[in-house]
Amino acid sequence: MSAWAAVVQMTVTSDLDHNLGQAAKLVRLARARGAEMVFLPEACDYIGENREQTLALAQPLGGQTVQEYQRMAVTNSVWLSLGGVHTVTEGEEGKTGNTHIIVNSEGRIVETYNKTHLFDVNIPGSVSLSESTYVTPGSILPPPVPTPLGKLGLGICYDLRFPEHSLALARAGAELLTFPSAFTVTTGQAHWESLLRARAIETQCYVVAAAQTGKHNAKRSSYGHSMIVDPWGVVVAQCGEAEGVAMASIDLEYLH
Repeated sequence: MSAWAAVVQMTVTSDLDHNLGQAAKLVRLARARGAEMVFLPEACDYIGENREQTLALAQPLGGQTVQEYQRMAVTNSVWLSLGGVHTVTEGEEGKTGNTHIIVNSEGRIVETYNKTHLFDVNIPGSVSLSESTYVTPGSILPPPVPTPLGKLGLGICYDLRFPEHSLALARAGAELLTFPSAFTVTTGQAHWESLLRARAIETQCYVVAAAQTGKHNAKRSSYGHSMIVDPWGVVVAQCGEAEGVAMASIDLEYLH
């Protein structure tokens, strides 16, 4: 059995309507090319210009932005991986969740995962990010989700650096792993492809990684290079540095 997967590469800003329009255009393109499941990057809702704006723009899981994505899934008759949405953390002031959401072609949310490994880095003269100051880490790793492509294990961005995360999902039966991301340019150039290929090889799973790219605001840029890697560690589809779509066939017979 084989089916087509698509990774969408975006350059989001703090303008939610602009971001949704960008996503809708790319999802339509992927579906027109035959994708049965479309993967969007981390922060597919927005990237704020500062902590205060990031917190102010966050919505509940059932908020307007996720509802728009649910309608997008129905309109295009396609499954969506929303690789990271800022969700309001109940009972915790000043923090959001970073929530990966799987939506089926009927618009129903079939699984969610809250990012567990949070990204704190300070590279003098380059980049300084402290996700833990405004994001509540998740505490549960859900089992792989049955999808049109196969059993899908969920991660987000920095989770990629922890092989135990991927190995646990593989032991639970995952056939694909997904790491939607917004890698910095510095760390992306150094490690992005190497890490994705390593996770594929050590788990013998397909790895699907949609990514943010380009300049989001004066302080934040992302590396891009969204890709799909097969179980032998071969990059079978890749975007460059522009917004766009890349696609690959997921062949479970080849996998097994």
